[in-house]
Amino acid sequence: MKTKNIYILLSDTGTLFAKAIRMYTKEKLNHVSISFNEELTECYSFGRKRPHNPLSGGFVKEDMHSYIFQRAHCEVYCLQVSESDYEKMKRKVEQISIQREMYRYNILGMIALMFQYNLKRKNAFFCSQFVATILNEGEIPVAQFAPNFMQPSHFPKSPYLLQIYEGPLRFYPLLEENRELHLFMKANRFEKSI
Repeated sequence: MKTKNIYILLSDTGTLFAKAIRMYTKEKLNHVSISFNEELTECYSFGRKRPHNPLSGGFVKEDMHSYIFQRAHCEVYCLQVSESDYEKMKRKVEQISIQREMYRYNILGMIALMFQYNLKRKNAFFCSQFVATILNEGEIPVAQFAPNFMQPSHFPKSPYLLQIYEGPLRFYPLLEENRELHLFMKANRFEKSI
């Protein structure tokens, strides 16, 4: 069976909204995204549509070069899935992307989550709810709870996820601008070990 990898990115962007969430969760990383490649150029979530406007939220293709992510601390996890599940998840994201104007950021869902109230809203997600929904689309057993009860801190607890990086996002070795340096350092380490 052919397999592919998807990537889960947990981050702390340091925004006022992120700080407010951290006060409640007591977790250091409170935003989660899903990527269909290791370079994180196909990375999606629900969050700010405009970096400087916290009130404009919805479906976003994350830009790792934006000022918010350039100062973010992160953890990157890899998950191996079947090619079929990969395609199902990617199709669901593409469908949401095409209809993005119909979708909203689920702030009411986040408040309901705080009170453990099972609120289901059509076409509205918060970040961890969105990622859990996409994983469910591929029938990936990562989500421990219903999507509207998932929090970013739940993802790393899954035995299916392998952590491949932790640190400042701008230093993630597989970002396009870091790739050559990463390959150079890897080659030099290899030569020294011979």
